Amino acid sequence: MSLSQNDVKKVSLLARLLLTEEELTTMTGQMSDIVGYVEQLGELDTTDVEPMAHAVEQFNVFAADEVAPSLPRDEALANAPKRDDECFRVPAVLGE
Repeated sequence: MSLSQNDVKKVSLLARLLLTEEELTTMTGQMSDIVGYVEQLGELDTTDVEPMAHAVEQFNVFAADEVAPSLPRDEALANAPKRDDECFRVPAVLGE
């Protein structure tokens, strides 16, 4: 499956990226390649592969959770293009 430039424009708008025409052309090709690779993975026969959450079995590789001061809400929302009281307003992502 190859993506259209309109598909890439929609993704770039969701990511709040402004792409030039040259970047749009480049990204369309690159993202189409990525989707192609994912489709290839979907064609693999994995009937004899044990289900797993991670490719490598490792446990406790992260630091322990600790409460720390966070960015104040007003400061976090200060540069938001759109906000709704205490939340960021973003375009709908799931469904039209």
